[in-house]
Amino acid sequence: MRLGGEFMPPLDEGDLLYMPSALPGLSAGKVAQLLQQTDRLIKTVPEVATVWGKAGRAETATDPAPLEMFETMVQFKPRDQWRKGMTTDKLIEEMDRLVRVPGLANIWIPPIRNRIDMLATGIKSPVGVKVAGTDLKEIDRIALQVEHAVKGVPGVTSALAERLTGGRYIDVQIDRQAASRYGLNISDVQSVVATAIGGMTIGETVEGLQRFPISVRYPREIRDSLAKLRELPVLTERGAQIRLADVADLKIVDGPPMLKSENARLSGWVYVDIRGRDLRSAVRDMQRIVGEQVKLPAGYSISWSGQFEYLERATARLKVVVPATLLIIFVLLYMIFQRFDEALLIMATLPFALAGGIWLLWVLGHNVSVASAVGFIALAGVAAEFGVIMLIYLKQAWNARVALGQTTADDLMEAIREGAVLRVRPKAMTVAVIIAGLIPIMIGTGTGSEVMQRIAAPMVGGMITAPLLSMFVVPAAYLLIRGRRLNDGSPEAT
Repeated sequence: MRLGGEFMPPLDEGDLLYMPSALPGLSAGKVAQLLQQTDRLIKTVPEVATVWGKAGRAETATDPAPLEMFETMVQFKPRDQWRKGMTTDKLIEEMDRLVRVPGLANIWIPPIRNRIDMLATGIKSPVGVKVAGTDLKEIDRIALQVEHAVKGVPGVTSALAERLTGGRYIDVQIDRQAASRYGLNISDVQSVVATAIGGMTIGETVEGLQRFPISVRYPREIRDSLAKLRELPVLTERGAQIRLADVADLKIVDGPPMLKSENARLSGWVYVDIRGRDLRSAVRDMQRIVGEQVKLPAGYSISWSGQFEYLERATARLKVVVPATLLIIFVLLYMIFQRFDEALLIMATLPFALAGGIWLLWVLGHNVSVASAVGFIALAGVAAEFGVIMLIYLKQAWNARVALGQTTADDLMEAIREGAVLRVRPKAMTVAVIIAGLIPIMIGTGTGSEVMQRIAAPMVGGMITAPLLSMFVVPAAYLLIRGRRLNDGSPEAT
């Protein structure tokens, strides 16, 4: 009950990605200033080698990042150059305390895992809340309520809801009657706006193997001024030059900085970063608080995504895989012993054999994850083998005495002692070999060691309880089963 739950343990990739989110409406100059400011703050940490930051989207159609999304790659120095006792978690805590900029919600995440999460779910933080509905204002209101609700949950270091309002747009309303008086149609005025403000590709330059488009538009100092945009020249068919304001009304209006949709419904996202607590319990608390404090109108829904989405899928699959595995083990045991009671005896030992793995996970501070579940499945197979071999030795010793006509209770006790003692040495050898093979994994470091330790920990802990259980409990349980049959007067050998 004290073990937490997570999808996979955090993987130390060596580098780190700083991905804060800002509120919409930032200018390009302010974004550049914030990017340089955060880069300088991160670079003051002695363990940081280089810092490279990017704001907005790259020159690709597969990265539709808004201007307020920062992506800063933090490369660390070699471990031998770090301060004594410094770890990656301590570095993240130090940088998170250092980089405190008003308006930015910090998120520190390994770069490879971040890319995988964003490709699969679109969420860049460990946990994401998706609010879906039909009206942007209502979605924005619900997302803000979710943000305020989850901020008080223990383990939540930052929470930021994407604002669906706050974008600034220049709205050009063409006056059809005024345009017609000058002999212009709608497309004539729109071509001026598209070319002068948006830019138009007029050619292409070839430099070696590279091709670059040639675009023409007015300089930024003109495009950034609404008054200067109103003064843009427009040529009529007769060669007269008029202003854009003579045929159109230009004004700045508010709107959504970005639109997102899933399953043909508009959605707003809340990014939640969690540190110092397991994923499952933190999300359970957030779900409870959101359910109490956020009331959803008809037609709106909330879904939980990010790493938690992976965890839910894995849990649902394990609920099928684990019972199927236990059923297969039981069928194989019945095929070996041809008796339900003896097969059930081995199956009953499995939960107690797994106790050592659970204890070791708790001692090491690990959470239950898919990696540890794989270790427990492997441990269940080894524990079943221990019980099977012990029971076979006991049955062989008892069958040998039955063949000699020795079927008393004392003979049964001697047969159990003999069979159990024969298993001590091979059992000790098996346990020693397994532990000797897994200890290097438990003490190893480097990328990937976190996952391997979660797989090996249940096996190492189980090698303490499973052998003890098979050597002490299985013989005692076998004595009870056989002793009952002797009392009933049925000393059959098998």
